Amino acid sequence: MSNLSELLPSGGGAKSATFVASGTLPNGKPVILKTNGQVELVALSPVTESIPSGSASVFHTSSVEYATVAYDPNTANKFITVYKNSTTTYGTAVVGTVSGNSISFGTPTVFNTAATDYIEIAFDPYTADKFAIVYSNAGNSGAGTAIVGAVSGTSLTFGSPQVFNTGFTGLFGFAFDSNTVNRLLVTYYDAGNSNYGTALSGLIFSTNLISWGSEVVFNSATTINTEVQFDPNTAQKFVVSYKDNGNNAYGTTKVGTLSGSAISFNGAAHVFNPASTGEFISLSFDPNTANKFVVAYLDAANSNYGTARVGTVSGTSISYGSEYVFNAGSTSYISVRFNPNTANQFVIVYNDTANSQHGTAIVGTVSGTAISFGSEYVFNSAATIYTRISFDPNTIGKFVINYYNGGNTDGEAILGQLVAPSLTNLTSTNFLGITDEAIASGASGSVVVEGGVGAGQTSLTIGSTYYVQTNGTISTVSTSPAVNIGKALSATTILLKG
Repeated sequence: MSNLSELLPSGGGAKSATFVASGTLPNGKPVILKTNGQVELVALSPVTESIPSGSASVFHTSSVEYATVAYDPNTANKFITVYKNSTTTYGTAVVGTVSGNSISFGTPTVFNTAATDYIEIAFDPYTADKFAIVYSNAGNSGAGTAIVGAVSGTSLTFGSPQVFNTGFTGLFGFAFDSNTVNRLLVTYYDAGNSNYGTALSGLIFSTNLISWGSEVVFNSATTINTEVQFDPNTAQKFVVSYKDNGNNAYGTTKVGTLSGSAISFNGAAHVFNPASTGEFISLSFDPNTANKFVVAYLDAANSNYGTARVGTVSGTSISYGSEYVFNAGSTSYISVRFNPNTANQFVIVYNDTANSQHGTAIVGTVSGTAISFGSEYVFNSAATIYTRISFDPNTIGKFVINYYNGGNTDGEAILGQLVAPSLTNLTSTNFLGITDEAIASGASGSVVVEGGVGAGQTSLTIGSTYYVQTNGTISTVSTSPAVNIGKALSATTILLKG
């Protein structure tokens, strides 16, 4: 039995029905109807750390490059993966939908019908279902190009592409300003200007066109692997990280300010690794702690170990804590993101070159400027590149890892789950009734359903409306997601809503 209407025959008013119990059910307890037709107690279940928390899902069944991913902050369980289809070389995007620990993908949509490199995506936090992609269009001499897209279900639509830098452009950093509607920022190396590190701001109009400001050079030397992130707690403030080939390939950061379309870099450059730094640098602000971020990188001066430091912004200055090694072996394709729902907690994903290039994840915790790491988790036991991570801000502790699986030559995504408050199995539609007897697990027993009188309660107030809570208790508290189940007829009975 899976349809509640089946409980009430035509013209009838059934008060109870027989169900198979999933788990032991005491008498007088609220139960839900499961999709398999069995019933179980309304209850909370603990959410533990699980990396990965499900099986990998394929988003492209052949080789991909420059694969990356972003969750929609306005829609729970929805993200977009973008990548270069290595067969066609076209820039492609696809919607991923999460259900529990599973991922399903929609139909891929091409956004650039030419060779597409250095792809990045970001969602507009102020506009539901709106995102933008930046990329190097090899079909147009590698020009830096942007395109605005929209999500509807599992479908994608795109506006017209817009060139923001006519010279060869690459290794982008890309983010929306978390404090300004429709404002985005892109950083890159500009091959048309001596490979200088450059920043540019854009504003998206309702027509899906972007109005661009003026380019601002933040590093007058060859600048590799830029990444930019806004501090969501400090209006107009961002940090850009990069490898400064004009200064011995040191890992470097700089504070910037965005006011309208005007970008300023008034402070000095701040070196976080005063030695040769690999091209894999990633930066993430803690959305729960103002002025605090983590930068993760390959330390070429220390055997290519994966390393991280805490940075603290004060005005236009940055101070750093000590270096902490998160992988004592050669490390590449590093991506770090903070958990938006738990202060001081972040995850780094990477290619563990020293361990057969397996895809690996590790959880870090910040205390002041110190970092402690948990155990490493292997999420893909094969050569794994283009590893990127994105958290779902609407589902506590849930994140997705995007990567290319060299073991089966597919583009894949897999979920991870950090420790979170207990979750309930109760929804607004699955409450069934109250048990009419104690039922052993796997046995059949009677459940009082809609229109019936559920007994076995204590200390009810006659005439009051009662609600089942997420932990299975019954009270007069109506705060969502509690479910209205009926009125008390006596201190021990409830007339269930019909």
